[in-house]
Parts: sequence; C-alpha cells; structure tokens
Amino acid sequence: MTPHAIPRSFAVAALALLAACQTALPGGEPALVSQIEAVPPGAPADTCWGKDVSPAVIETVTEQVMLQPAEILADGTIASPAIYKTETRQAIVKERKETWFQTPCAAQQTPDFVASLQRALAARGLYRGPVTGEMDIRTRRAVRAYQKPEGLDSGILSLAAARKLGLVAVEWPTE
Repeated sequence: MTPHAIPRSFAVAALALLAACQTALPGGEPALVSQIEAVPPGAPADTCWGKDVSPAVIETVTEQVMLQPAEILADGTIASPAIYKTETRQAIVKERKETWFQTPCAAQQTPDFVASLQRALAARGLYRGPVTGEMDIRTRRAVRAYQKPEGLDSGILSLAAARKLGLVAVEWPTE
C-alpha cells in the first residue's frame, strides 16, 4: 500500500456517509422530486404542496463607536484625541421566507406527464435534453427557469405553472 492509498473499507464507509447526508442534487436542486407530505395551515387535505424556503441573508457590520470625545482646548488645540472602539455585529439584511405552493400530486406525475412537461419546456427554449419522462436535473433546472420570472425560484413544478403549460386542466367555478 502506498503512503497516500486509502483502505477500501474506509472509502466505502465515507461514500455511504456522504450519500446519507446529501440533501441536494448536483446543481443546487433539492433532493425532493415532487411535493412534501405536510400541507400549509388551512389547505384541503387532498391537495399536494411544495415549499420553497429562502434562507435569511445575514451580513457582518463593523462600525467605530466613540467612547470618549476629543478634549479640545479654548485655543483649538487637541489636548487628547477621541477614543473609539470597533464593534462587529451580525445584521439580518433579508428575512427567511417560506413560500407554499400547490403542486400536481405524485399520481399525476407519471412518465407521460413528465415527458409532456419536457416537451412543453423545450418548445419554450428552456429544456435542451432528451425527452425521457424522468424528472431529472435538466428538467428541474428548466422548471426553475420557467417559474422564476413568475416569482417562484424552485425546481419543483407548481400547479399554476403546470396549468399555464397546458399540462393540467384549469378548474372552472361551478354556478
């Protein structure tokens, strides 16, 4: 064994640990493929929902705080300079935000549905991959690109976007 070789059992254990901890797909997409089990307060139980969480933006602020002002004599000369101290603190620039949105339920997201989604996104110049019927990273990126101008920065397909793409029927109010 060379000095830089890693024992196979250690490498396998490390890969298993990394796989268990991975919560995002390559490209920053969350591992969640469709929707989450919980529903927002007041939502009908037979609906499916996704949630986009924008983390808070926090910045470090450093400022000089005067502890003692300068002592200035009557003739304008400085007897002693002002004394300052440097304070550093964290400031929230943008609050954390949770956005709930309705999604097509898992039963609707069949391979045929996803293939139609891929074709619809390709027709709009957003999807450039093969039509596979799988909700892969390319499809998720195209969904994000489609929804972002509407204010939803998520790779999870919203029901509103699915309706706008013509993939889900629009419900008309009954009179």
